[in-house]
Amino acid sequence: MILQSHRPSPAITHDPGERQRERVRTRSAADHSGASTDTQPHTRRGRQPTVLVYKSRLLPYSETFIREQVRMLSSWRGILVGDGLARRGLALDGLDVRLLGYRRRLAQHLANLASPYLIWSWPKLRALKGERADLLHIHFATDAYRIWPLARQLNLPTLVTLHGYDINTYRSWWEAGHGGRLMRGFPAGLLKLAQDRRVHFIAVSEAIRQSAMAFGLPEEKITVSHIGVDTTAFTPGPKPIASRRDILYVGRLVEKKGCRYLLQAFEQIQDDFPEYRLVIVGDGPLEAELKSYAQQHGVRAAFLGAIPAEQVRRCLDDTRVFCLPSITADNGDAEGLGIVILEAQACGVPVITSARGGAQEGIVHGQTGFAHAEKDVEAIREGLVALLQDDDLAERFGRRGREHVVATMDIASCNRRLEELYELHAFGRASQRGTGTAKLFPRSERQCI
Repeated sequence: MILQSHRPSPAITHDPGERQRERVRTRSAADHSGASTDTQPHTRRGRQPTVLVYKSRLLPYSETFIREQVRMLSSWRGILVGDGLARRGLALDGLDVRLLGYRRRLAQHLANLASPYLIWSWPKLRALKGERADLLHIHFATDAYRIWPLARQLNLPTLVTLHGYDINTYRSWWEAGHGGRLMRGFPAGLLKLAQDRRVHFIAVSEAIRQSAMAFGLPEEKITVSHIGVDTTAFTPGPKPIASRRDILYVGRLVEKKGCRYLLQAFEQIQDDFPEYRLVIVGDGPLEAELKSYAQQHGVRAAFLGAIPAEQVRRCLDDTRVFCLPSITADNGDAEGLGIVILEAQACGVPVITSARGGAQEGIVHGQTGFAHAEKDVEAIREGLVALLQDDDLAERFGRRGREHVVATMDIASCNRRLEELYELHAFGRASQRGTGTAKLFPRSERQCI
């Protein structure tokens, strides 16, 4: 799911290349003394509070929301921390980045296999301690489990964001070793991690909160906090809905995204709508299989592969309907919410989806789009027909979708709630900005709804 902040930032490229890698390396933890040049008002102990935001690899396109969440912090100083840079990843210019792993990939791989205490360079870890951070925020429970033997050396209050596969995937799948030998102990390890008084969990949707409780995490240790989208960057395009002829899908080409069901639904109606086509954005292990299906069945579909954010944004300007027919994969993996659903609505595009969180929380069924059951090709087909043949309905859904996202899922508002949660977990209270007062709220309270 691809976001672009309204703050100035460099263009995204497919591969940051050695030049960007060297820029980030020179700002690694070993090269920082802990001094901050931030000019925003300090809020604790005479300085601005600091949060370390961790993701193992910084950052693939599908995790743009992490970059934007850090960029949109206002009262907290965010430091983006990872083991290393993702191949063909997002540009991270303008962010405070620390790489804790080893410069050579072979050394990192051997360290990962040898011991969880070796995955980070100890000198870099000591330098990171010198930042005097107030909070650690880890994205994905799988990463939290993997790094906890070292991360707990920081002795910080810790928030772990649960996104989807990390909490939906069946425990038996992990325990059978399908996630790799080192992840066999993940289910038991996560439950043990939840017992640590320093640790609290953020669910990106109510659906994820329910999955977390089913996994065994205590209800009182889980808070729902939506990530949101930048509604100043994602806005309706100049072309009227009535003149648009693309049906757009954006997502990895993997089982849980359900792209096959969209191909099947459009195959059944494409003769009735000869001017329309499917546009498939994304890559993944099912790409060849899906292309073969489209070719063999004569489905009008353009496969664009993984493309930069600005190109996705241009695709939305030509989109009549956005469709994300997500399913629950055989191993239990399922969509958390689907940020791209919010991006499409922010651009005034109607949505058809079965995404587990998105169908209940991301859209308003019958007002901003259509929710349907998983694998329900007939429902997808009926939704497409309704929105392709009725210009007024498509325009009304698009307008209401924009209003819905601006009111409930704007990233600035969601980040204010996130920073309140930071305050609560780090210091025991959440400030009410602009009033000089503070309020306490239970950790199970739902955020940004």
